[in-house]
Amino acid sequence: MGKQKQTFPPQQQSPPGHQKEMHPPPKSEDETQSASHKLQGKVALITGADSGIGRAVAQLFAREGADVCIVYLNEHSDAQETKRDVEKYGRHALVIAGDVGEEAFCKQAIQKTITEFGRLDILVNNAAEQHRQKNVEDITEEQLLRTFRTNIFAMFYLVKAAVKHLKQGSSIINTTSVTAYRGSPSLVDYASTKGAIVSFTRALSENLVERGIRVNAVAPGPIWTPLIPSTTPPEEVKTFGADVPMKRAGQPEEVAPCYLFFASDESSYISGQVLHVNGGEIVNG
Repeated sequence: MGKQKQTFPPQQQSPPGHQKEMHPPPKSEDETQSASHKLQGKVALITGADSGIGRAVAQLFAREGADVCIVYLNEHSDAQETKRDVEKYGRHALVIAGDVGEEAFCKQAIQKTITEFGRLDILVNNAAEQHRQKNVEDITEEQLLRTFRTNIFAMFYLVKAAVKHLKQGSSIINTTSVTAYRGSPSLVDYASTKGAIVSFTRALSENLVERGIRVNAVAPGPIWTPLIPSTTPPEEVKTFGADVPMKRAGQPEEVAPCYLFFASDESSYISGQVLHVNGGEIVNG
């Protein structure tokens, strides 16, 4: 049986949103699945790992044997919860708070990871923000720069700092979005950054292929994360995800396995590609 359609009570938060305040809380972990040690002994840095998809990826990576660096903005209680989730699998978690839109912070985060763990094998560029605007002329210069700095500039900053530490067999995984392929009328700047991430993934994969470093991306559709109640009108939250073929929003636990696939040797012959986790919407990307 497939998962049933779910509706959400109207709710709203201030950005960037907190997972602990969501009703119902996102499902981050499928505890019925057993570990197969696909990432044993590896180290992963995940941005936006305090909640949502980032937390689900951190949990799954830890279950599969990886130590995890949890990078986040300022959602301290959510990040500590992710840390506890990683540690329950006997893995080590390093928590680093800061703004990935600043190159200096990105350099510091990579260096702290190397100092703590002595290596870096997997970089997950997942942090993002969005700000709805009905009219394109309402997108201010400040908003435009902020969205691009967080969503795409940060990926350049982190890759530049990380690549000297990555070795053959390492993996970079970027979070793009279904909006990169079909657009979104109220998220023009956000969708633009997500389109840039697709091109960044493809170009970077070719740039790094001779070093044996694979670069791929995941393009989620409507996933129940703190980004939704913190950026969506309360009444629209009620029907969030109902417009896709599966008629429901996805859960972070349903997206995380895509990141595990790209991080593990199971995808050793795949680079420059995008997996679409979007409830059945065909985007031909």
